[in-house]
Amino acid sequence: MNHQFEAARRCLETSRQVVFMGGAGVSTASGIPDFRGAAGLYTQASGSRLTPEVILSHGFFVRHPDEFYAFLRESLYFPEAKPNAAHFALADLENRGKLKALITQNIDGLHQQAGSRVVFELHGSLNRFYCTRCRAAFPAEQVYHQKTTPRCDVCGGLVRPDVILYGEQLDPQVLNASAAAVRQADCLIVGGSSLVVHPAAGLLDHFRGDCLLIINREPTPYDSRADFVFHGDIAEVLTELSTV
Repeated sequence: MNHQFEAARRCLETSRQVVFMGGAGVSTASGIPDFRGAAGLYTQASGSRLTPEVILSHGFFVRHPDEFYAFLRESLYFPEAKPNAAHFALADLENRGKLKALITQNIDGLHQQAGSRVVFELHGSLNRFYCTRCRAAFPAEQVYHQKTTPRCDVCGGLVRPDVILYGEQLDPQVLNASAAAVRQADCLIVGGSSLVVHPAAGLLDHFRGDCLLIINREPTPYDSRADFVFHGDIAEVLTELSTV
């Protein structure tokens, strides 16, 4: 174990208000590809006439719900995905009273499956669906398993996933709560995120604590501001850092 790793572990051990902010890289070990990686959606759709940004936009969903749901079921539904070591390490930190909040850009719900309780989902969750007309909730399994575009059995309205589509604004309550958590943190861990997507990346500007730690396979625009940077596997690094 090198000196930087030992220093980062000491920082984590002495911190009282730790917050984690994560992106797609947290879930890749669970079999869920990120958007821009070698096996990501953008690479898979490179030969398509439509980009993921177009298909996963609010306008496309309203105009072409059948194509939207076909893409959703084919490219974003991972029923076999389970939490990996990174998810469990974060849940353990919360159970020990160390981690106070978890902010995620992911929409897979794996943090909650691992046992995390204080989770701010910036982009929503594909585990929740609701009617666009009457707001009635629908089980995710029901939506994924039916072959037609889901319609509300109460009012006939179009059912949609509870996620932020392209062209939509983030939920201000979730965004404000996330910013407040970052401001209160004395240690902020950022993992599995390229930190190029805003407004999520801008949350780092609210940090006033003592220790900023970034874990990502590739360099990020915020590496120069961090106290500790680890370019490696987030599951391995988090597990080692959080081991008592």
